[in-house]
Amino acid sequence: MTAPTTTETTVVPAVSPPEPRARFGDLFAAEWIKLWSLRSTPWAFIATAALVLTSTVSIALGDVDEYARAGEPQRELFRTLGPLAEAFPYGAATMLIIGAGAIGAITVLGEYTSGMIRTTFTAVPARSSVMAAKLAVVAVATTLFGAGVALASYGAAQVVLSRQDLAVGLGHPGILRLIVASALLAPIAALVGMAVAAVVRHSVITMVATVALLFVLPSLLNDRSHLSVSLLHMTVMQAWDRIGHGQSPASEWPWTDGGAALVLVVWALAAATLAAFSANRRDQ
Repeated sequence: MTAPTTTETTVVPAVSPPEPRARFGDLFAAEWIKLWSLRSTPWAFIATAALVLTSTVSIALGDVDEYARAGEPQRELFRTLGPLAEAFPYGAATMLIIGAGAIGAITVLGEYTSGMIRTTFTAVPARSSVMAAKLAVVAVATTLFGAGVALASYGAAQVVLSRQDLAVGLGHPGILRLIVASALLAPIAALVGMAVAAVVRHSVITMVATVALLFVLPSLLNDRSHLSVSLLHMTVMQAWDRIGHGQSPASEWPWTDGGAALVLVVWALAAATLAAFSANRRDQ
């Protein structure tokens, strides 16, 4: 009698397919929604725009009134240099970088202070991808905002200048270059604010440090020595001024538009890199 044969069956454990990685477009959309879900975000944009336009209009009104009382030599000088300077004055640039820097800081601090960042990193462990999406969202939003504010500032200035028939069109020498340079101030300042917030993670210190880097530091430097001028040329405000308003013929240490543009690029890349590195390393 033959014994029955048994066949052994090997049970292979079921392997669940790997979870699909979040696509960058999905992360971008999620970060875009989070940006505008913060109640402070719209108000920060509105307040910044209001401060920029108020600065432009007040400066233009004062200069137009002074023009009406000035002699012909001063009027001729203003007709040559004034329309460009009025389109986006230094005061407006200061308001824009402070406001945009605060907006960038809010996008990071809002998640860390509320604890939402833990939920985000649990859902998407790829911290670098999350921060890259956040950086891209802030850069896009503030670039569009900066362009809109720069054009609005130009338009407001022309309305005031038209009182003395001093208004100029977009084809006036240097106007378009100034508008582009001014629009780029917003994303660069916002990225700096994000980087500082990612490192410091304290609201008050972040705001103080951001303002110090973007505004206070340039005001502490001067053009009396080569070292001081070299450091001054490395600041965001000075680079914007060089591109937007050109260089004074009396400058003892001249520099180029390309050099100023490189300064802005370096600030943007350094800020983005620092923010991504901090998120990836400190939150492990």
